[in-house]
Amino acid sequence: MEPLSLLAEDSAQAREEAHLQRVSRYADPYLARRSAGQKHPVEDFLFTYYTQKPGQLKRWHPGAGAVLTGAQAAERLGWKHYRRLDDGELGFLGLPAGCTAATFDRAAFLADRKEAVAFAGVILRGTAARPAQFGCFGLHEWAMVYRQDKFDLRHEYLQLRLGSAGTDKVVEDNRIRCTHFDAFRFYTPDAIPLNEFSPSRESQRHMEQPGCLHANMDLYKWAYKLLPALSSELVMDCFELSWRIRAMDMQASPYDLAEWGYPAIPIETPQGKASYVEHQRNFAAEATALRERLALDLGALADGVQK
Repeated sequence: MEPLSLLAEDSAQAREEAHLQRVSRYADPYLARRSAGQKHPVEDFLFTYYTQKPGQLKRWHPGAGAVLTGAQAAERLGWKHYRRLDDGELGFLGLPAGCTAATFDRAAFLADRKEAVAFAGVILRGTAARPAQFGCFGLHEWAMVYRQDKFDLRHEYLQLRLGSAGTDKVVEDNRIRCTHFDAFRFYTPDAIPLNEFSPSRESQRHMEQPGCLHANMDLYKWAYKLLPALSSELVMDCFELSWRIRAMDMQASPYDLAEWGYPAIPIETPQGKASYVEHQRNFAAEATALRERLALDLGALADGVQK
């Protein structure tokens, strides 16, 4: 039997309210923009690129082993991957027989998500085991608009800070060495052969490395894909790191975002490159700690799952 821990109703309610406030700070402005038909190049990204929608993110989950009672339990019994405690479990926790109590349904979750759990473990463990690389300077965003006049404009409502010719020159004057497939796959056709690596979905498990901004942003993806096994607090820790990485990534991009409140990190200059690497190293350190927390929870969840 999975170890169970009873959460007091007032404590659980406080955590749920705090989570809703935390998510709303990011989600509510996005929802308002969406209703008004407006876009934001930085602050929409986590809600449009990733599959977790604001309403899903606002749902609070206490994580595996936590037991909820009362109205919170009754609500979650209508959610996927929760189960009702039996009388034996209720008695063990000192609860009266027949009362409403709910917890994460590990068996049902693994029946549905066994492959996803195994793959997340491969990515997290593999990434943590590799040396971090800090020499990309965010040039993946520049490669996505290289010679874009020949192709469809990526963000038609944004201006290139150096213009098309200046942007192309930055790409041509620097080494392009992106290891992350989900960035590489958005390169323009002319930029693809300029990349030193050829990442693919098949090679992802062998190429992800802990210095990569996008690999560290994706900690949010692996976290929400494991809900409700993980606590929403851990998921939001990953979300907020991803949010800050996205902001810096776009500051180092070729776009002029000053009017949006994001001054440029000019990676075409030595000073800009140094600033980028400093941010990148700090984010990598934060991501390492979060990756360890995720791996710990994933290890407990994946006990008995074939690796």
